[in-house]
Amino acid sequence: MTSMKERMLAGELYHADDPELAADLARAADLMERFNATRATEAQLRADLLGELLGSVAADVQIRPPFYCDYGRYISIGAGSFLNFGVTLLDVAPITIGRNVQFGPHVQVLTPTHPVQPELRRAGWEAAKPIVIGDNVWLGGGAIVLAGVTIGADTVVGAGAVVTRDLPPGVVAVGSPARVIRTVS
Repeated sequence: MTSMKERMLAGELYHADDPELAADLARAADLMERFNATRATEAQLRADLLGELLGSVAADVQIRPPFYCDYGRYISIGAGSFLNFGVTLLDVAPITIGRNVQFGPHVQVLTPTHPVQPELRRAGWEAAKPIVIGDNVWLGGGAIVLAGVTIGADTVVGAGAVVTRDLPPGVVAVGSPARVIRTVS
């Protein structure tokens, strides 16, 4: 029999109130609270806390508090990336962020999904799909990336856009749902 954590990471329906998952959430909440309470002058403490919270984070990544995530350990962030104030990464499934990626303020990257059937939702079932953000992507302020999406390298997503499906490399996408309006020249 598989655990709820194994089901969650496999993208299958799972119950979020599982004791093992609850302990992982509590661990992450404690580390986030400590990170979000740091001062701008405490760069090494911030880096240490992120190293403990996140699955993989390059040494030169900058994340401005406040920062929010579910588990943290399913997030990977590449070198030179910058995440501005108020970013939320719900990592129920893996979130992979490439190198030199820029997030504007209040960007949301959301891997969780919920069943459409009301009976399953009432019974507490959830699922998730991984998200991949390629190298040198820029997500404008307030952009939202939904479960299962891959954004290709060098793509720009406009402020407030809602990305519901994959975006190819080297394009500019805007709107809700996000649509490609041109290539990056």
